[in-house]
Amino acid sequence: MKAKLMRTFAAGLIVASGVCGAVYFLTPSQVASTKSPEPMELSSDEMKAKLTTEGYRVLTEEEWVEELAAVEAAKQEELKQETDKKEEKQESTSGEKEVVIYRTVLNVASGMTSIDVGNALVKGKIIDNAMTFFNEVEKRGLANELRPGTFELDSEMTMDEVINTIFK
Repeated sequence: MKAKLMRTFAAGLIVASGVCGAVYFLTPSQVASTKSPEPMELSSDEMKAKLTTEGYRVLTEEEWVEELAAVEAAKQEELKQETDKKEEKQESTSGEKEVVIYRTVLNVASGMTSIDVGNALVKGKIIDNAMTFFNEVEKRGLANELRPGTFELDSEMTMDEVINTIFK
């Protein structure tokens, strides 16, 4: 910035400050003290009546405790009814317990490892854990015995049956 421009800007600030100061100090104070009205002295019955007319509900300490106890009792009763309904539902379905059996056709391609086969079996919901299958195959020394083929398996088969079917 040029010096002349800087001086003009500073002069403008000084003039603006002077005008603000003159207005502040030379105008009369028009702040009128407003006194708050004297608080009305109401009796408790008058306060209750006034609050009731404005839509509020006024309770004594004992009434409040009774209300809370009634609400808590209603919640407990509702929870009890819900648990009873759940128990009835469980009793009615326990006699009709369905067993879901998953069947899958496993296609073992050349180059697949026992880990790949385990992952495919987990995907088909035949076994729960691919690593358990892999470890069992390794423990039996069958890792190199995996041959390509198509196998039908279901979820009722034990791990031994699955391994015996795949590694004939």
